[in-house]
Amino acid sequence: MSAQQQDQHQQDQQHPQRAHVGIVGGGMLGLGLALRLREQGCDVTVFEGAARVGGLTAAHDIGGVTWDKFYHVTLLSDAHLRALLDELGLGDSIHWRTTRTGFYTDGHLYSFSSAIDFALFPALSPIDKLRLGYTILTASRIPDGEALERIPVVDWLTTLSGRRTVERIWLPLLRAKLGENYRKASASFIWAIIARLYAARRSGLKQEMFGYVQGGYDAVLRQLRDYIAARGIELVTGRPVAEVDSGSLKLADGETRAFDAIVLTVPCGRVNALCPQLTTEERNRLAGVVYQGVVCPSLLLTKPLANYYVTNITDSWVPFTGVIEMTTLVDPATFGGRSLVYLPRYLAQDDPQWGKSDAELIAESVAALERMYPNFKRDQVVATQVARVREVLAVTTLDYSRTLAPPLTTSIPGVFIVNSAQIVNGTLNVNETLALATRQAAALTPHLAPQLRRTRSAVSVA
Repeated sequence: MSAQQQDQHQQDQQHPQRAHVGIVGGGMLGLGLALRLREQGCDVTVFEGAARVGGLTAAHDIGGVTWDKFYHVTLLSDAHLRALLDELGLGDSIHWRTTRTGFYTDGHLYSFSSAIDFALFPALSPIDKLRLGYTILTASRIPDGEALERIPVVDWLTTLSGRRTVERIWLPLLRAKLGENYRKASASFIWAIIARLYAARRSGLKQEMFGYVQGGYDAVLRQLRDYIAARGIELVTGRPVAEVDSGSLKLADGETRAFDAIVLTVPCGRVNALCPQLTTEERNRLAGVVYQGVVCPSLLLTKPLANYYVTNITDSWVPFTGVIEMTTLVDPATFGGRSLVYLPRYLAQDDPQWGKSDAELIAESVAALERMYPNFKRDQVVATQVARVREVLAVTTLDYSRTLAPPLTTSIPGVFIVNSAQIVNGTLNVNETLALATRQAAALTPHLAPQLRRTRSAVSVA
């Protein structure tokens, strides 16, 4: 027996009547929650409908290289993510880099990586630049975005930045991220993005750097699966859950499994589908959460496009919302000396682009790159992939925390919700997801003991 297994055995002996918790959803949220509940002495089973766990952090193959389906980055200030990587023994495998940022506007590519670049940026007047800098500085100094939930994002930005800066910079960026849903978003949405990017400065770190784990999230998930298994957590993959009720869940193949408590980490629409017994009020609240989706073509190229990790785009003719050139962060040797580029499109649920085929999306993307980058030719494309997720980001709409954010508990005894729509006044990323898992695992604790007593009583009566 390993040292880890011995430690877990000792914990098990200290908890002779442990709650058995079923978690629906095997993304980073479900896996992080499973670990923290196991630390509290619970037995845990995680159900993931896909063949492999990981959710948004899962990998795919592109040109013989296994790498993340969607782009991810670690910041120096990502305390929860870095703590998990240390726990997994991967802390020393993080590679840190200083990267550059580009801006594509009015048909030209500009550097936006330094104070000098900012001063020379031609799309804004000197007054506009001062107001833009003031907006970012103001947002970075606000400790909590809850009060901003009452202010439409465009109104707030216009007050701070002025109408011209909003029209030239902020509106194109908001439309790129939210489409027409930007009209529903509160100021806390943009505050959360700025706050994360400036968190390193607020914590006293002198240099903003981006990091990645050698091998990407595929390496992280391999280590995490082993770590979870060593602690006695059961992972059930490739078997979707069809329905959830008090004390049990039913799998799509017909099997029913009994639990003291069940936690749903899936999007709000999926919660409604799994739990038809929820009250009308609960169902309406869940249905009211506005989700943004993403379609993300990725291209493996023989040559780099530019030397920017992120290129923000304000020109409306470009079909994607940004260019993320991963090989400005990750050693190109990882990809056989080639360059990996992500071209995400953030879409509302009714956007017609959902109906486009992978081939159409790639063709549009390549044509746009030829127009944006004079040195790029389509024969430089080695391999392509397209990843799609309909419900990625819950938009922080007006008064979101009070009216829409899902509560932990439901009207169904022993059934709980822990999903990313509960990340309020924050931005969706792996660090925020793990922070949510830790908070909600602690919040679940007082609910599990009474539920355990009810379950035991029901069994003894039967």
